[in-house]
Amino acid sequence: MSRSPAPRTISADAASAHSPTTTNPALDRPAAAPDARQRPSAVDTGWMLGLFGTAIGAGILFLPINAGAGGLWPLLVVTLLIGPMTYLSHRALARFVCASPRKGEDITVVARDYFGEGAGRVITVLYFLAIYPIVLIYGVGITNTVESLMVNQLGLPPVPRVLLSGVLIALMMLVMVAGQRLMLAVTRWLVYPLILALLGVTIYLVPTWQIGDLAVVPSAGELTLSVWLIIPVLVFAFNHSPAISQFSLAMQREHGARAPEAASRVLRRTTVLLVLFTMAFVWSCVLSLGSTGLQEAREANLPVLSHLANMHGNPLIGYLGPAVAIVAIVSSFFGHYLGAGEGAAGIARSMLPARIRQPQDRTLRRGIAVFIFLTTWAAAVLNPSILSLIESLAGPVIAVILYLMPMYAVRRIPALAPYRGQLSNVFVTVAGLVALSGILFTLVR
Repeated sequence: MSRSPAPRTISADAASAHSPTTTNPALDRPAAAPDARQRPSAVDTGWMLGLFGTAIGAGILFLPINAGAGGLWPLLVVTLLIGPMTYLSHRALARFVCASPRKGEDITVVARDYFGEGAGRVITVLYFLAIYPIVLIYGVGITNTVESLMVNQLGLPPVPRVLLSGVLIALMMLVMVAGQRLMLAVTRWLVYPLILALLGVTIYLVPTWQIGDLAVVPSAGELTLSVWLIIPVLVFAFNHSPAISQFSLAMQREHGARAPEAASRVLRRTTVLLVLFTMAFVWSCVLSLGSTGLQEAREANLPVLSHLANMHGNPLIGYLGPAVAIVAIVSSFFGHYLGAGEGAAGIARSMLPARIRQPQDRTLRRGIAVFIFLTTWAAAVLNPSILSLIESLAGPVIAVILYLMPMYAVRRIPALAPYRGQLSNVFVTVAGLVALSGILFTLVR
């Protein structure tokens, strides 16, 4: 196996000469005054909601069942940990892109600049393989959820799966093909109802809270094991890394040299939203179901809202389940499409010989859009039963790219030297190793 080239830095002149894209004047504009920088712009707010939507996928409907499995004490520990873990890891990945001397390039190009062509190509392929299967999962998920809603709740006749899946996936794709501005606008309209639905269910369940045997204090070994197994569940429930690269480029365009600080502010607000609304929803569901209800929901393989509707006899919650799932799938699809498209473009460009002219960005984007549409449509029609396995296999790669790769780069890459020597780096590295080991243990046990 050949050795990867040593890490290297790129001067500003060399970067501009080598870059295949045109320099964006917005990247070089002077930073705003301190007071202005503290006010979030429309772009910042749009990305905050977009990142929130990317993180909150349909898995939120099963999250309380998985996160509450060990009782209240492990859930309390991970509730305290998941905020810093989410913020610091995504901040590190954003810095990985923002600190590159070659501005305006996505994570696949930055990885090749930092680690050399060989290692950069491997990272690009892994990045694509970690995100692309989840795009396929959302194609299947949106089809199954809408089909179930139409037949079971609305009493409509079934629509041929090939037609229904094609229309649903095409609608989601049209938003992405139209551009980031429309994507952020649609995400904003989707995320607000999602937040309200989570808040509404959280408050509605308060009168049914019960502690019961959830409060039993586990032994030190049981507590450690439960926390270890819950952390990977929450890491990927809060994961919005597929959109971080394009988010970082948007911060460069909007804030110029202040991009790392602006990205940190947006990520901090996103994390607060995630912890407040998602963990409040998780806690409320866990306290309402109790250990017996959680076990019954797990055995029935039902989303938590469906099981709560059966328990309380409230059809409104039964309707909320599919509605929340649809909104969560669509908003999360957007962010994952950004990452999958980015990885696919990086692979396509790196595979072409140097003597062959690189395709134009528009042509490449269209080709990738057609590829993702056709393959996602095919997956939705086939409705394979191995989706959870695919998602589990993508998990370790996401943990490596989100937690460990940026920390390795901080130690090795001169452009990231200002971020060395921080206690948060140790925290992110340890958290990444814990998440990775927990995922691998779950897969092999």
